[in-house]
Amino acid sequence: MTEHHKKSSLAALTLAAVGIVYGDIGTSPLYTLKTIFDPEHGLALNEANLLGIISLIFWGLTFIVSLKYVTLVLRADNRGEGGIMALMALVLNSVSKAAPRWNYPLMLLGVFGATMFYGDSVITPAISVLSAIEGLEVAAPGLEQYIVPLTIVVLVSLYALQHQGTAGIGRWFGPIMVVWFAALAVMGVVNIIAAPQILAALNPFHALRFMFENRMIAFVALGAVVLAFTGAEALYADMGHFGKSPIRAAWFLIVFPALALNYLGQGALLILNPAAVDNPFFQQLGAWSVYPLVILSTAATVIASQATISGTFSMTKQAIALGLLPRMRIMHTSASEIGQIYIPAVNWLQLSVVLLAVVGFGSSDKLAGAYGIAVTATMLATTVLTFFVTRYRWNLPLTLCLAATGFFLTMDVLLFSASTLKLFHGGWFPLLLGAVLFTTMLTWKRGRALVFQNLQKHAIPLEDFLSSLFVAPPTRVYGTAIFLRGESDGVPHALLHNLSHNKVLHERVVFFTVHVVEEPWVPADDQVKITELGHQCYQLNVHYGFKDEPDIPKALAQCERLGMTFDMMETSFFIARQTVISTPGSGMATWREHLFVAMSRNARGAADYYQIPTNRVIELGTQVEI
Repeated sequence: MTEHHKKSSLAALTLAAVGIVYGDIGTSPLYTLKTIFDPEHGLALNEANLLGIISLIFWGLTFIVSLKYVTLVLRADNRGEGGIMALMALVLNSVSKAAPRWNYPLMLLGVFGATMFYGDSVITPAISVLSAIEGLEVAAPGLEQYIVPLTIVVLVSLYALQHQGTAGIGRWFGPIMVVWFAALAVMGVVNIIAAPQILAALNPFHALRFMFENRMIAFVALGAVVLAFTGAEALYADMGHFGKSPIRAAWFLIVFPALALNYLGQGALLILNPAAVDNPFFQQLGAWSVYPLVILSTAATVIASQATISGTFSMTKQAIALGLLPRMRIMHTSASEIGQIYIPAVNWLQLSVVLLAVVGFGSSDKLAGAYGIAVTATMLATTVLTFFVTRYRWNLPLTLCLAATGFFLTMDVLLFSASTLKLFHGGWFPLLLGAVLFTTMLTWKRGRALVFQNLQKHAIPLEDFLSSLFVAPPTRVYGTAIFLRGESDGVPHALLHNLSHNKVLHERVVFFTVHVVEEPWVPADDQVKITELGHQCYQLNVHYGFKDEPDIPKALAQCERLGMTFDMMETSFFIARQTVISTPGSGMATWREHLFVAMSRNARGAADYYQIPTNRVIELGTQVEI
């Protein structure tokens, strides 16, 4: 690759990263200062407090985003992939041998962090679009009654277009967000020139003085200051799409300077015009700019929402592969981009919860309390998991690991504690949502383990069965039979049913087992392994990462290089469809068993999930008690 091409690729990826990765944190200036100085918090609007708050925001962006996420956490990649699910898989892989006692607690922590990310991805579209359209109040107070209906229209339109993917409009995300960040920077500079004394906020002394002088009120304000850091998790989650270099370049060259200038500018505006505190963002340039800013900010918040929606789809796909959620219908919206997917069930469920949040809370101020808890809880989980990566993956000295992550952990605990003060003012919302998802994920994982245990109890060892079968072999018929088989299921139930009812065996029998490893990708050359079992019987193992696309016909095509070919018209796939039955007195609590049974019945069929041609599938039912 030429140097020029490398540079242009980096430039293109950096532009794309500005559009996708930084939409969430980039739209935070819309509501952060307005929320911090909300009269309910009791924080007086004066120059000393303004300098303290702006200083806290600036140094928070420096430590939490620049140092923690962009510098440290981006290094904790799982074969190039980021996000809390990828981090959890990396950690479990690292501690399984060195410190197995940590496996289950860290799995729980990873699932908790993931559920909080779901909460974040619900609140982001609601608060972002609401805050953008609230700009209409500044221009014409009489339009207040139309804000929620207009927000609903924008959000429903956004979710309704998801099935088309972002391939068409995605190319505009970067340029629009560059215009957005340029507007933030310009507005900031204009106001800083008018009140240059705000630049004193760059001195961290003002942040420390504010915290020590205001004590409890400052602690309460921290719960709103955290709104300036929302979206930090997204830059880590999107690492697999863009790579570290474009994300870092976009942050340091475009996003961080624009955000810092705008927060300083809003602070300068409030020094000169304290009355603008009801919505400082839309009053930075005067009345003439309100409508253009509403249009630009709506576009920016839609892009920010799109990023979190796409992140939810990606997270769900990973959760399914890691055995935390049942199989769902996943559609690909781009022929060239493997990461662009659409999950209808998740899309419409998420829209329902987002609309509940918009209608229930009614304003960005009221949603802000809910936002803080979701964001800080995910940050906290990420920091703890990062410690285990530095200790057990990178094998760094314990003192260094504790020092590096302990510093960030202290900040995360402080911010999370401040956010919990909002528990009864919206903070309950993401916690309730997280509790539902946490219970669902653990119920599915535990239910699958119980099904596995039941099958193991009645499993017949495959090698012994084949030895006895060919003592007096059944009639062999033309063609290939492929039996889907769990990792240690023994003889597939479908084979037993077929022999019992049809009394025949195909001339070639293949036992097909899918293994999902705790890595995002498995190289194509390493995916397929064939073991000969004798009598034209074979064990075919296919290994996928949690971000790989399960595709059985593609895996069969890969077998050609190993000397085994498949003609689809002469191949039949036998699948045992399990009907799970809840039995009292064992396994899980009755209500959890019923929840698992309901999820199991509504899960996407194996044939559909693994992309097996439907006209080649024979399904045989089997009952499993838990």
